[in-house]
Amino acid sequence: MSLDVPAALLDEAERGEVADADFMACVRTSLPYAWTVISDVAARAGDEHPFAEHAVPPPSEAERGQLLRALASDAIRGGLERHFGVRLAFQNCHRVAAFPPSAVDGPAYRAFTSARGQLLNQSPELRDC
Repeated sequence: MSLDVPAALLDEAERGEVADADFMACVRTSLPYAWTVISDVAARAGDEHPFAEHAVPPPSEAERGQLLRALASDAIRGGLERHFGVRLAFQNCHRVAAFPPSAVDGPAYRAFTSARGQLLNQSPELRDC
């Protein structure tokens, strides 16, 4: 299961749309490692920097799983991007970058999200991460 959903939030979802703030609170408490990584890169990304990245492997498989769940879910990833006001990009199992809106589709974004960028970021020790 990706998220630990409180009963009140599940009730809210059953009644209709869920407020982004409520959803993000659930993500923050359910995926604390992923929240920390993403909030860090988002805080360091700004108009004066083309992007900020986190490239340190997670300390355990549990934390790696949090990061994968956060970035693989369209709803979670989209919510994080709206909450932090950035575009997230992801390579391998732990390399996360945040781009300010002004840098999306710029040279750094295109390089990070390109097939070339993905291939150059490969190594045998990351093959099964």
